[in-house]
Amino acid sequence: MTANQLYTAADVRALDAAFIDSGVPAAQLMKRAGRAAFEAMMAHFGEPEELTVYCGAGNNAGDGFVVAALAAARRIPVTVILLGDEGRFSPEAAAAYQYARQEGVVMMPPGPAPGSGVIVDALLGIGLSGDVRPEYQKAIEQMNASGLPVVALDIPSGLLADSGAIAGVAVKAALTVTFIGTKRGLLTGRGPALCGEIVFTDLDAPEAIYQQVNAQAQRVEFADLLAVLPEREADAHKGCFGHVMVIGGDTGRGGAAIMAAEAAARTGAGLVSLATRPEHVSAALARRPEVMTCGVISGQELEPWLERPSVLVVGPGLGDSPWSEQMLQQALATDLPLILDADALNLIAQGNLWPVGKTRSNWILTPHPGEAARLLGETTVTVGSDRFAAVSNLQQRYGGVAVLKGAGSLVAAEKAPVAVISAGNPGMASGGMGDVLTGVLGALVAQGMELPAATYLGVSLHAHAADLAAEERGQRSILATDLLDYIGVLLGD
Repeated sequence: MTANQLYTAADVRALDAAFIDSGVPAAQLMKRAGRAAFEAMMAHFGEPEELTVYCGAGNNAGDGFVVAALAAARRIPVTVILLGDEGRFSPEAAAAYQYARQEGVVMMPPGPAPGSGVIVDALLGIGLSGDVRPEYQKAIEQMNASGLPVVALDIPSGLLADSGAIAGVAVKAALTVTFIGTKRGLLTGRGPALCGEIVFTDLDAPEAIYQQVNAQAQRVEFADLLAVLPEREADAHKGCFGHVMVIGGDTGRGGAAIMAAEAAARTGAGLVSLATRPEHVSAALARRPEVMTCGVISGQELEPWLERPSVLVVGPGLGDSPWSEQMLQQALATDLPLILDADALNLIAQGNLWPVGKTRSNWILTPHPGEAARLLGETTVTVGSDRFAAVSNLQQRYGGVAVLKGAGSLVAAEKAPVAVISAGNPGMASGGMGDVLTGVLGALVAQGMELPAATYLGVSLHAHAADLAAEERGQRSILATDLLDYIGVLLGD
């Protein structure tokens, strides 16, 4: 079993049931989970001066009782803050509760926040439906305000396993120990901000149980993706690696298109050209003379230039003027693969240049949540409430490959699990990052990669380059163009 297969709460419950059916009692699974969490906590933080375990009433609480019992056995001062009703415990949780009592664990009702040590969150687990109830909300807020490190069991309480959204309020953990199957909500939406380090344990589950449940999402590994990039023959020439044309840069927006073109060149396209407003030509040539730059004032002027490229990148700095519409209209009229971003997506969403409901197989759409909402006719809040549903709906509505950018970017391709790219950092929250991504994607498609593979690799490459930049420069000072050198490093032969 690999931690890269990502599951919904229902999937994990099915895995649990299959595990129990294989001959491992539920009580034993609970003890394995508690022990795995305890050992991960000790490895991460060392022996705490005291331990406070917040427990609800479900099986997540049972895992917490086991952690508390193990701490008591090690003579670590431990207290359980019990919010759940003992009468509602499952048989396994009730047994774990008695185990903790036998080890001398003190059970307390909610009260003052702990002042030292480590906190364990065993309140809600993956069974949460609806907003967090007031008494649990108060406990979560108390944990978050304590200033102490929190270890979340399976998932931070209040974080929704299926979507990565939160149910009103959620625990902010320093460490999350997740069991049996990695929950997909840990890696996208609010998940990356709330989980801290994620440790996965399959609790020694047999491989056979994973054959019974199909994961609808998966985390992609950069090293595996990079291996798919075609090797370069010793006698290769620039014609072997495609021709990317970037179309964009309306008045006052030339920088976005120039960055996209430079990113395409840095990612290995054989030729890169840029069609932009004439006033941006001098700046483009000064910034990157390797890019063939043409100034065009109308769609009619652009048309002859579309005979040579093998892929078009449309949208960076495109704007929303009549010029912008003409540029996009000419691109859509070709049969070339398209990478669409930013203003190109907003123009598509308006429905004037592209019929509603019409799909296209050879394009990649790369919206952020706001653009995705416009493409779907929804609100940004709706998109954020279930990013997996949103990216799948985008792909089904428009065809091709859809990317939903953000923390834990998602990629949806036809007849494939949704891919989660868990690299990247908050330093990417700055202007121009999406423009660089489009150029990267265009270059990979130009070099002969299939659109899904190019998208998985491109989004991952972009995020890993940002992580390298953050290591050397710090997150706050990263600029989009800083990624270009690190892209070169990551692609180095």
